[in-house]
Amino acid sequence: MKGTWKLEVGDPAPDFELTATGDTAGKGAQHKKIRLSDYRGKKNVVLAFYPAAFTPV
Repeated sequence: MKGTWKLEVGDPAPDFELTATGDTAGKGAQHKKIRLSDYRGKKNVVLAFYPAAFTPV
């Protein structure tokens, strides 16, 4: 799914896929893809967005 998502408070998050990071990130380890649907109904997931976290202000 590409494009802009418009979500309201309480809406379920759409499924998406990201490359996992961790202790071995950038050290030649195999990158693992993680999907939100891998955790749906199994674990609680918190999504946090920081739109300007890595920009100089």
